[in-house]
Amino acid sequence: MKRNLVRSRRRAADTMGRRARHRVWTTNQILRLLPTAGLDAIIPWLDQVELSQGESLFEAGDDLTHAYFPLSGMVVGLILPMSDGRALEAATIGREGVVGGIVSIGHKPAFARGLVQLPGQVARISLPRLEAARRTVPKLHDIFARYTDCLVAQVLQSVGCASVHPLEARYARWLLTMHDRVGHPELPLTQEALAEKFGVARTYLTRIAGALHRRGAISYNRGLIHIDNRVVLEESACECYNVARGHFERMLPGVYPTMEP
Repeated sequence: MKRNLVRSRRRAADTMGRRARHRVWTTNQILRLLPTAGLDAIIPWLDQVELSQGESLFEAGDDLTHAYFPLSGMVVGLILPMSDGRALEAATIGREGVVGGIVSIGHKPAFARGLVQLPGQVARISLPRLEAARRTVPKLHDIFARYTDCLVAQVLQSVGCASVHPLEARYARWLLTMHDRVGHPELPLTQEALAEKFGVARTYLTRIAGALHRRGAISYNRGLIHIDNRVVLEESACECYNVARGHFERMLPGVYPTMEP
């Protein structure tokens, strides 16, 4: 009787532990979208890893070894290092996506640096384990291929945006994408870091931020930007925000984590 009670309690504890891990994993929208068979094939091999702001997941040219699924509030940027020392952001990935070699098989050299922009936790899986799961559950390949299409679209839209739209519209658009990915209105970002990201002087970016502040869209203080009025911020952003978001909705409905005004 006593042994049976102990086994029953252990099974209950294991079940609760699996449910708790499942709730954590599915704060990532891609993992949440996976069919039950796909999630069951991946979950045993996921590690939960805490990452710090500024930490590098991989450098350009590295052979990728893992795929990373940012969990709620954590954001990774794909950064292109230039020969003159500057670094340009090609894409921003948060809880809507995954970072790493998720489509190709075999050798996977990274083209960009994977840099942690906002700290937090990721669900990490080795690529051989992910490839095995994709062979077992073919639907996984389709979902990851569709997400890759969305990521390429984001990069292409960013190229066009940087070429034709003024800084204020680009800045507002970028704040909206971060707001979506973080899931709350407080963004731990400094004007210095954002000026470097956009390749402009800090004083110039401060003037842009000041204009948005006067219109009631944002406020900022000591390394923290607060989204005060999302509607005003959307009105200030360029068309690229809705274009990129719309492509997500067509390719993977429900994956893009939009925020309500």
